[in-house]
Amino acid sequence: MAPKTSNSYNASDIQVLEGLEPVRLRPGMYIGGTDEKAWHHLPTEILDNAVDEAVAGFAKKITVSLIDNKTIEISDDGRGAPIDEHPKYPGKSALEIIFAMLHSGGKFDNNVYKTSGGLHGVGAAVVNALAAHTIVRVARDGYFWTQEFSRGKTISPLIKGEATKEHGTTVRFTLDDQIFGAAAAFKPVKIYRMARAKAFLTRGVKIEWKCDTSLLTEDMNLPATETFYYPNGVADFLEQKTATKPRLLPKLFSGTVEFPDDSGRVEWALTVLTDENGAASDDGFFASYCNTIATIDGGTHESGFRTAITKGLKNYGEKINNKSAALITADDVFDSACAIVSVFYKTPQFLGQTKEKLSNPEVARYVEKALSDPWEMFLASDPKTATALLEFVNNLAAARIKTKQVKDIARKTPTKRARMPHKLADCGKHGVAGTELFIVEGESAGGTAKQARDRAIQAIMPLRGKVLNVISNSSEKLADNKEMNELIDVIGAGTAKDWDESKLRYEKIIIMTDADVDGSHIASLLMANFYNIMPQLIHNGHLYLSCPPLYKVTAGTESIYVDSDEELEALRTGKFKGKKVEISRFKGLGEMMPNQLKETTMNPKTRRLIRVELPPKTEEGAEDAEKTRTLVSELMGKKPEFRFKFITEHAKFVKDLDI
Repeated sequence: MAPKTSNSYNASDIQVLEGLEPVRLRPGMYIGGTDEKAWHHLPTEILDNAVDEAVAGFAKKITVSLIDNKTIEISDDGRGAPIDEHPKYPGKSALEIIFAMLHSGGKFDNNVYKTSGGLHGVGAAVVNALAAHTIVRVARDGYFWTQEFSRGKTISPLIKGEATKEHGTTVRFTLDDQIFGAAAAFKPVKIYRMARAKAFLTRGVKIEWKCDTSLLTEDMNLPATETFYYPNGVADFLEQKTATKPRLLPKLFSGTVEFPDDSGRVEWALTVLTDENGAASDDGFFASYCNTIATIDGGTHESGFRTAITKGLKNYGEKINNKSAALITADDVFDSACAIVSVFYKTPQFLGQTKEKLSNPEVARYVEKALSDPWEMFLASDPKTATALLEFVNNLAAARIKTKQVKDIARKTPTKRARMPHKLADCGKHGVAGTELFIVEGESAGGTAKQARDRAIQAIMPLRGKVLNVISNSSEKLADNKEMNELIDVIGAGTAKDWDESKLRYEKIIIMTDADVDGSHIASLLMANFYNIMPQLIHNGHLYLSCPPLYKVTAGTESIYVDSDEELEALRTGKFKGKKVEISRFKGLGEMMPNQLKETTMNPKTRRLIRVELPPKTEEGAEDAEKTRTLVSELMGKKPEFRFKFITEHAKFVKDLDI
């Protein structure tokens, strides 16, 4: 057939995707991709609907059941999804419209739900579109009603069943291998945590967790059944989570306040942890939610919370004439804090369908105003604790200010290590021989790495997001950049001009990032920055890259970790040929269990490392060294045309780019 010309382009070339076909064709537009994070997002959409019923006061109990590694069932005792005929679509029930048509549901009318996590009206339909099989069972109007779907298509009419006095909705769905691949499987730990989080975010609602025992392994440390119930919401959860840890605040700062114009409310809980010696703890965290949706990238509700707490503490310092309080920042205040802020809002605006960042600017003002008076009253009611907290934060501020100046820090004794950045989890061994510093991408991965490490010889330094690109920024920006200056301090040997090998604090500096594009970007930035700031670190053989595995392949009771698609295929067609194989794809370090991270990536006896090398500093290597300097400057500099030229010239050598 001859190719069409521009003149033959007509109405017949225009495709109209009907029903849920757009979701199956471009799932990334609706759930952010088809990876593990994406398929674990699906049950949250169904659970959010059940939680919305509970928040609205119609449901008291929700059950989350992991049936097998691809099938999950979520039920509630709410009103039950509507089953009557939809007035705009004769012959179709409202239930079918909800599950088979985008932008349908009860979330657009504030008379139905005052606040909800499913504002976009695509949750149930998207889950149905990306599921191999979906069964919805409704108890309503004195009967059970059932309807079935497959890959977005309705495969059965709404069937009226036996009589019942029950009420509620049950949704069971199975992941579609056509969308997510045969290796797609739910992780019990993730579903368990999801159910627990929804429970403490919906005070007074019971959420029951059930899991088939065949899916649980000893290292998961999970029960087969558990009921989560938090009558005081986030305060109960934070109390439970921090009860056995040293706390600077004997009593949690917690509460709930309504927003103006009946637009929503904020709930919160806050405490500050220390270690056994009274220094800042590594166990701090900040979790935020909007309409029970985890906003892992924060947003305006976090900003308002941080501002209120920081301003209140500074105001208290001013009242007691503590001049140092003027220097503290929100980072100082929250360095060792454990905080949860949960807002319920009528008209939330999120960045992206997966709702990971709240963007309503007015919410920042509402949250700040809501917390200001309760926080100032909390501090005033216990001057002894308030003054101790202020001094604690002042010390953190002083340590931060010192890290702005490049200085040499030899390894300190345990009593003097408080001068180092508080997020550093240092090793116990004195002297450099055999010690390792892991620079880890993200707080979550940093927490896992701290559990997986050998405390005697391995130190952990978590980073928060992408670091400064020192090659494309001025020396003034470097001087003001907290992350890079902290790394310089922690490594201890100074910078290029004043390098002192004898003051190096660790024998190996190991960059450990996720096996994805962002992780590679962060690793590239760090390598380029070290090359520019302290090339001796590379020349002297101290800088390494970790090699976390891509897959865990399990056949029966045997599990093997592999580093590439080629190794995976060789294993499936070789040693595991003919066996039922389960494949887990590791997208992030924080998703690995501590024992997995230790075994594969951190244990010197079982891991692999890549040493970062440069041309030798000799007469013969001078030309190569100059080429390296030029290449790094061009690729990491401000002019994108150099990167474009490099990519176009070298793209033909790329066989497989796993992103």
